[in-house]
Amino acid sequence: MRALDQIFVQFKATVIEAVGRVVPEPLLPWCSMAFNIAVIAAIAPVIMMYLTWLERKVVARMQNRIGPNRVGLFGLGQPIADGIKMLTKEDVIPERADRLLHFAAPVLAVIPALLIFAVLPFGRNMVAVDLNAGLLYFLAVSSLGTFAVFLGGWASRSKFSLLGGMRSVAQLISYEVPMVLSVVAVVMATGTLSTVRIVEAQRSLWFLFTPWGLVAFGIFFLSGTAEANRTPFDLPEAESEIVAGFHTEYSGMKFALFYMGEFLSAFAMCGLAATLFLGGWQGPGLPSWAWFLLKTYGLFFVLIWFRGTLPRLRVDQLMGLAWKFLLPLALVDMLAAGLWVLYPGWRGGLLALGLLSVCAAILILANAPPSLERRVYRYAE
Repeated sequence: MRALDQIFVQFKATVIEAVGRVVPEPLLPWCSMAFNIAVIAAIAPVIMMYLTWLERKVVARMQNRIGPNRVGLFGLGQPIADGIKMLTKEDVIPERADRLLHFAAPVLAVIPALLIFAVLPFGRNMVAVDLNAGLLYFLAVSSLGTFAVFLGGWASRSKFSLLGGMRSVAQLISYEVPMVLSVVAVVMATGTLSTVRIVEAQRSLWFLFTPWGLVAFGIFFLSGTAEANRTPFDLPEAESEIVAGFHTEYSGMKFALFYMGEFLSAFAMCGLAATLFLGGWQGPGLPSWAWFLLKTYGLFFVLIWFRGTLPRLRVDQLMGLAWKFLLPLALVDMLAAGLWVLYPGWRGGLLALGLLSVCAAILILANAPPSLERRVYRYAE
């Protein structure tokens, strides 16, 4: 099992050893980094392509349809056909658009989505760069994608696109704060910002099975869903109101790049949630990389479930959920995590559970919508 667990690590070591026979030894670290970059750049588009296939299949099943089934076995060739179609479609640019920024926005949407894969531990000894501030790096780089969305909306010189871009910035400001605060609880419990050390700290107990960890996971997952513009938080591209939102004026491969950035960001967010709260690659019986992929794809299935089930929120509901519920709950969760660390064992768990239960009840009651007055009908005499 260990050989299967480390099969990708051994493959890289074999490649670097072969390269070392023709390359001077001081250049080997650069060759290792180039290998990591090449792997991420090659695998990321494949992940995106088959995430779209998975989403279309699952949503079709929820809606009593078949989904892609014409190209290849079970429609597995459909993402390839879609990619070829995007490459061959005409690139239409509005006459008054800023051509430079119109081109730069979709590229900027993809780059952060690729960069954040560098600090995700896909398995034991399977992280591109084990930064001691890897969690901070992930949060900082992942937030850049929203600016690409606003840039694309502004550069299009379209009111629909601009409204979508402005909504994106509003979501960034609203949901970045509770998401970061939910991560602070994990940092308090582990004392590190390294994603690898956080996984190792969950060897005996996944943080999801602690009172503060369950709440932090919920806050992080909902906030990450909003950051990735996924249903029910997809107001920046609300087709019922603003045509297609920020990418209304995009076509061909530029549109595909926005799509790719969204799916990769959502997948990376699920990977980080698995790392922080579900033990990362920890698990019995299977190789570590298999456990990580199972947990990540399981969380992505929940995102697809959201899309097939939940209606889109209104703007006021979107903002209210972030500022009136998730933010105060995240602040209290930090206190609960501190109690759990200060009083190890069942005492800290009970204190954290009691504090969070009372806080959640108060917030639910405080944010409950007012009851509607009974209608009185007056009929003409």
